[in-house]
Amino acid sequence: METTFDVNHLFPETITVLDQNLIAGGKSLGRSDPQPQIAAVIDELGRASAKAQYLTAPITSASKLQTNKHHLYLLKDGESNGGRGLAVGFLKVGYKKLFLLDQQGAHVETEPLCVLDFFVKENLQRHGYGLELFSFMLQHKKVEPVLMAYDRPSPKFLSFLEKHYCLKNSVPQVNNFVVFDGFFAKRSAAQLRKVPPKKADGEIKPYSLTEREAVREEQKALPWPLCRHAAPPLSPPLSVSSPCSPSRGRQRPDPALAPALAPGGNRGPNPHPPLINSLNCRAKRTSSLNRSQLSFH
Repeated sequence: METTFDVNHLFPETITVLDQNLIAGGKSLGRSDPQPQIAAVIDELGRASAKAQYLTAPITSASKLQTNKHHLYLLKDGESNGGRGLAVGFLKVGYKKLFLLDQQGAHVETEPLCVLDFFVKENLQRHGYGLELFSFMLQHKKVEPVLMAYDRPSPKFLSFLEKHYCLKNSVPQVNNFVVFDGFFAKRSAAQLRKVPPKKADGEIKPYSLTEREAVREEQKALPWPLCRHAAPPLSPPLSVSSPCSPSRGRQRPDPALAPALAPGGNRGPNPHPPLINSLNCRAKRTSSLNRSQLSFH
């Protein structure tokens, strides 16, 4: 792409590897901060790539590169543009966590290196620039093309992969990524994780116990001294003989000690509760017994 500044000074190498720092390996001559110019080149290439793919918005820009852990390989032609250099194209790659379908239709979770954007200026295509870019990336990343995933590859890119790397038969996917035969066979078990199938509707519990709820359920099964409740449980009134006894506290109340119900179902005041009457009777019997013993003596 033709620019108003010196591309050769911005990018000393024929292929420059850029990351989120937007550093091209060294500062350009006579400029203290080349990042604005580097960002301008990336943005211009990103717009041209989006236009070639009939996209409504660029998927490659300097700001996107700065916020992702991707690598962008930028290729220049140092002899063009009157010796000032010309940005020819770029290749952007990055690792993505994907859920893919293998040949048997099983869901597999993996995180392969993905080609996210690939562009060479249209009037410079079929000159070997694309192959130069792609081969450099493979050597830099030490990866085989069959082990990579490709994000929405264009028909031209698919033809490129078939011609130069014999990648032809793809495994159908439900997303925009394309993988080829050999992708699953050549990856180690550590790189692939089978996703368990979804449970049948009858096995799914509508409510799952959290850790605290599980502990609460275990405490309910413990005997009373070991069981802790957030609030004391409601229980019948305790008997007078043992107000702190848990065993008696769980017994059904004595009907003789229960207060009488007032008309209408509401409990009304009882001037002589049965409990007091029974205590009075015990006191009278004790007094009578003492008097009889005294008379006997």
